[in-house]
Amino acid sequence: MRAIWKGAVSFGLVSIGVKLYSATEEKDIRFHQVHRDDGGRIRYKRTCSVCGEEVSYDDIAKGYDLGGGELVILTDADFADLPLTSSRAIDVLEFVPAEQVDPILYNKAYFLEPEGTATKPYVLLRDALADSERVAIVKVALRQREQLATLRVRDGVLLLNTMLWPDEVRTPDFGFLDEDLKVRPPELAMAASLIDSMAGEFQPDAFTDDYRAALQEVIDAKVEGREVVQPAEEEAAPAAAVDLMAALKASVERARVARGEAPAGGAGEPTPISSARSAKQAAKAPGSKSAPAKKTPARKAAAGRTPAKKTEPAKKTAAKKTTEKKATKAPAKKTAEKKTAPRKSA
Repeated sequence: MRAIWKGAVSFGLVSIGVKLYSATEEKDIRFHQVHRDDGGRIRYKRTCSVCGEEVSYDDIAKGYDLGGGELVILTDADFADLPLTSSRAIDVLEFVPAEQVDPILYNKAYFLEPEGTATKPYVLLRDALADSERVAIVKVALRQREQLATLRVRDGVLLLNTMLWPDEVRTPDFGFLDEDLKVRPPELAMAASLIDSMAGEFQPDAFTDDYRAALQEVIDAKVEGREVVQPAEEEAAPAAAVDLMAALKASVERARVARGEAPAGGAGEPTPISSARSAKQAAKAPGSKSAPAKKTPARKAAAGRTPAKKTEPAKKTAAKKTTEKKATKAPAKKTAEKKTAPRKSA
């Protein structure tokens, strides 16, 4: 990497010499404009709209449009008198919790490398900043413009994030914000269930720029003189559904199938969620509580038939007992007859 700026971090009475490097780079494939017939580069000349002559960089100034065709011309001397704190200093203003900085303010990122003998104070500031769990709010002048920025630690290196000024962030002004739109609890519950079914841990390396890869394949094929292989077509996006609830249910099932999970309804039908409480239960254990609910009526019906089944064995038992009593009485009569017979003979 090549340093694009040199200066010092002003931390109280401590000055830490640093070099600034771009922390990010765009991977877009860039093209030149060329003549289709012979491939010649297309050049643009800087010409004056008044006299029609070509103008060199040394003769170009900056003009501020006042409207109505009037301009105020500013030269380098005018910019030199502007009140910049310093073109070679990063002034630490305060330390704040990182969550208090709205991410919309972040602009560009730069790595800071210690220069010369500044390694020890650099490491001291880095470790103290990491232990504090805060970010430093700083001001820095880059490219003749004063900017607000944050200083934090990333991968053992101080990272400078330039920020937009608060008045550079637009205020959303849309008509729907003034409408009295109310979301029904079942819809909100199903949306929460959809979020839970698509929850995961952010891993940046898992995402790729498929368009850039396909475009690079076209370029490589052109260079090698081979046929371009068309990439597989992605699944077409489903048409907008009229029924919001049905669309949410279908989305939940689609997310579960994508994760390799079984559909909640068993036969591919989504389990209806009628309240926020049931949505939370479905998110914790999708489809686990719906099956027992369906089996409950069957168990009750079976319980109703149980007395009927037990009636027949009761009759059989009574019949058996009657037979046993008769059998018991019969031998008793025979015994009496045997005892009476000898008496008659006597």
